[in-house]
Amino acid sequence: MSKQVKIFVLTLSVAIVLFTIVGGLRVKAASDDGAYRQLGVFSEVLSRIRTEYVEEPNIPEVTDGALHGLLESLDANSSYLSPTEYKEYKAHKADGKGTIGASVSKRFGYAAVISTIPGGPADKAGIESGDIFEAVESKSTREMSLAEIDGALDGQVGSNVTVSVVRARRVEPLKVTITRDQVKMPPVTDKMMDNGIAYIKVETFTKGKAQELANKVKAEQNAGAKKLIIDLRDNSEGEEAEGIAAANLFLDHGTITYLQGQKYPRENFTADPQKKITDLPMVVLVNKGTAGPAEILAGALLENNRADIVGDKTFGVGSIQKVIDVPDGSALILSVAKYYTPNGKAIQDTAITPNIIVADNSNDFLLPDEDENNPAEPEKKQRTPQNDDQLQRAIQVLQAGSKKA
Repeated sequence: MSKQVKIFVLTLSVAIVLFTIVGGLRVKAASDDGAYRQLGVFSEVLSRIRTEYVEEPNIPEVTDGALHGLLESLDANSSYLSPTEYKEYKAHKADGKGTIGASVSKRFGYAAVISTIPGGPADKAGIESGDIFEAVESKSTREMSLAEIDGALDGQVGSNVTVSVVRARRVEPLKVTITRDQVKMPPVTDKMMDNGIAYIKVETFTKGKAQELANKVKAEQNAGAKKLIIDLRDNSEGEEAEGIAAANLFLDHGTITYLQGQKYPRENFTADPQKKITDLPMVVLVNKGTAGPAEILAGALLENNRADIVGDKTFGVGSIQKVIDVPDGSALILSVAKYYTPNGKAIQDTAITPNIIVADNSNDFLLPDEDENNPAEPEKKQRTPQNDDQLQRAIQVLQAGSKKA
């Protein structure tokens, strides 16, 4: 087969893959989505690169990069995996039992830490919400899909992974080595505060956490609680079903959330009055590390006028993905539906904005060796701020008589 024929076959193959992505191999007499025109543009660009670039290009690498960019331009959770990447992805899914204990998404083109699990490997290594992983094992995360990043961070228990961490107040990235482990999810905790206010902290919404939350709420009510503070700050792990179940604990009617996509019929999640357990006035705390199921809970309580939401705007995670095999051994991880708030806002796109904004005043947590020039300041490593402005504001709202009940 001549070189020209090989190039033609490769170009045609790429065009077929692209066409599959934008809508399948269905011929439409009157197509107004621009798919055919864009395929023509792609073919022309590829031809120009092949014939006019400064040196003979590696066409498979060029097309591979184009496909990665195409999928990642959709959203942070959509990815193209080459045949090699797909094999690695499936291998990690099958035997990767160790994690770093952190939720990661993509922001500004790089891997961004949403939050860490308290006591987990990333937490112990000094990683915190808002950190950027510029590189994982010296490979730039800008060149990696989210699926690749997750696969690179996971691995065997006891193995190490090195990340280059960028933080706002640092000029240069700092390399941090994290030892992977099996991460134990923290329990839901509670305590009685002054004036009959019960404070309940939910770290994750992994399986069973909604029931744990229900048990804590019932216990605090039995102990005489008159008002509730539910702390969802830095809660980004878990299952959407748990967030929905948690919302139903406080709602006896109305929409909690709904799921919908272009080819995904709308699925409504409505409060069941028999599952509601309390009418106590309540405030929910959120911050930039609040994501996923916790956002479903916060959005449902806010838009059903059930609770005041205090804190920072949340991260914005709320979609489901489908893995689509491609004949050449590659694969697409494609977002097919999004979760919406009761008022129709896509959580993935808009996140949850509190009705009472209070900036996070938590102290900066120094990375290992970051304070070499100031060894006399170990107190800066405290994760919990001494003056929690968000919590204090939540208490004030309840003491003033929140209308949410």
